[in-house]
Amino acid sequence: MKFPWKWLRPRGADAASPLTASMRECWDRDGLLVLPGFYSPAEVDAAEASLREAWAQGAPRIVVDDLVTGERLPLARVSEQARREHRFKVSDLYLEREAVRRLALNERITPIVAALLGQPPVLCNSLSFEQGSAQPDHVDSLYMTPRSPHHLVAIWVALEDTHPDAGPLRYYPGSHKIPQYVFSNGSHHFIQDEMPLWDRHMRAQVEALKLQPEVFLARKGDVFVWSAYLLHGDSDIRDPARTRKSVVFHYLSKQDCLAHRLALAPEGPGFWLYRQHPAVPGEDDPAWPPLPATPLIRP
Repeated sequence: MKFPWKWLRPRGADAASPLTASMRECWDRDGLLVLPGFYSPAEVDAAEASLREAWAQGAPRIVVDDLVTGERLPLARVSEQARREHRFKVSDLYLEREAVRRLALNERITPIVAALLGQPPVLCNSLSFEQGSAQPDHVDSLYMTPRSPHHLVAIWVALEDTHPDAGPLRYYPGSHKIPQYVFSNGSHHFIQDEMPLWDRHMRAQVEALKLQPEVFLARKGDVFVWSAYLLHGDSDIRDPARTRKSVVFHYLSKQDCLAHRLALAPEGPGFWLYRQHPAVPGEDDPAWPPLPATPLIRP
């Protein structure tokens, strides 16, 4: 897609008005924003180095999902052969690594996310990738259903240039306006056995609205911001040898987090969710990350 360079606000822009008219128009129309060159190579390299360091150290609290076998396990238990041959999703480095968290919460991106949420944002997870995930089309609200409608926003940060054969992000502009499917229990949260019905509903709506998929061929430092209701997934990986290094962050609203009685750690103009690492089947209770230097906010 053609990047709208005018969306990128200069460093030092007024944090009270982070969205231009063009940005607001695009968000309302398409359910997404593209922020080209938002992060400098140094900022991106620091986060990517932190990910490499976690792998090199076998960080004991970090949990990964093997995207080939579907197994969830501690990073420290990943075999050398699997490291070479499999694709992985690394969960919640933000809980441990400041360089990763800095990409999600800072004086530039946090006001943008806050304006889109209409609330102070709370970083609630991070997902780090060396390669594309090949995840099918979905909407995030299926799996991370916000307590209040529209109180979930995500960003995708490119840690390197994306090659067309590396399984780039695929998305459907305008799909955030599709009425959300109601499952048999009356909620919008997924029920696995009913997902074929959800898929049929979404495909019918995409066809009726004549929505067309687009592909995000990111450059290093680009940021893609999207609504919890935007239909998106990953394109096929045509060249398994190619990497597509990236990190995804999801944000809930402070209002919803406090209503759920969750503990928040202040970070600049935003917050991050202080919680246990993901549970691993057959393992002990999930580990807690180190306590932050700032006092936690508790309901």
